[in-house]
Amino acid sequence: MRVTSSYSSKLSCCFVRSFSSSSSSVFAGRRLVGTPVFSSSSSSALSSRIAGSQKRRSTAPGFLSFTMDATSTGASASAAEVAKKSIYDFVVKDIDGNDVELSTFKGKVLLIVNVASQCGLTQQNYKELAELYKKHKENGLEILAFPTNQFGGQEPGSNEQIKDFACTKFKAEYPIFSKVNVNGPEEAPVYKFLKASKGGGILGDSIKWNFGKFLVDKEGNVVDRYAPTTSPLKIEKDIQKLLAA
Repeated sequence: MRVTSSYSSKLSCCFVRSFSSSSSSVFAGRRLVGTPVFSSSSSSALSSRIAGSQKRRSTAPGFLSFTMDATSTGASASAAEVAKKSIYDFVVKDIDGNDVELSTFKGKVLLIVNVASQCGLTQQNYKELAELYKKHKENGLEILAFPTNQFGGQEPGSNEQIKDFACTKFKAEYPIFSKVNVNGPEEAPVYKFLKASKGGGILGDSIKWNFGKFLVDKEGNVVDRYAPTTSPLKIEKDIQKLLAA
């Protein structure tokens, strides 16, 4: 089933479930330039490992081990080709398995987030995402949430369980999509595009943890990228600038 623009008003997770709409600052800098920090012990362990080499595997308590991106002529060429695309060229699956053309969101400011239900960042992020959406959806903000189980196995549930969690506990009214990979050989094409459009700084382009964020303007340009520990409300001023443009 191919979803067209007429579906946009029905993309809300809570709309599908008939819910009523009434019903750490621990990161240096705004952009993704550094290491996600979740506790002093994990930060120290991870930082010491990264210092040795960007190509070695890094592991810290509470983190799923990851490998820094390799740079090669082939990889760079592939990334350049992907970056030539538009966010509107992609079709993704919603939480119920239906195709959704991202061209549905033309003219909107998009905040794209990889989410998880059992992360230490879940409570703050879901709460603030709901607050942001409530304040700015009428002005043209859309939040696109992509669940992934790639970080610590912290999104183990089915799509139905994820939808129930987000809609029931956090009253999510923005679109939530089917669970995807955001890194690796089976990564969702839209995430390959996002990472090629806005690199991740000295740690490589890979998504580092749950609740990484990309900001897309009304023309579909990926204009900024934020670390998992950058809370949604800290992005509000950037969102307001794009909404006013």
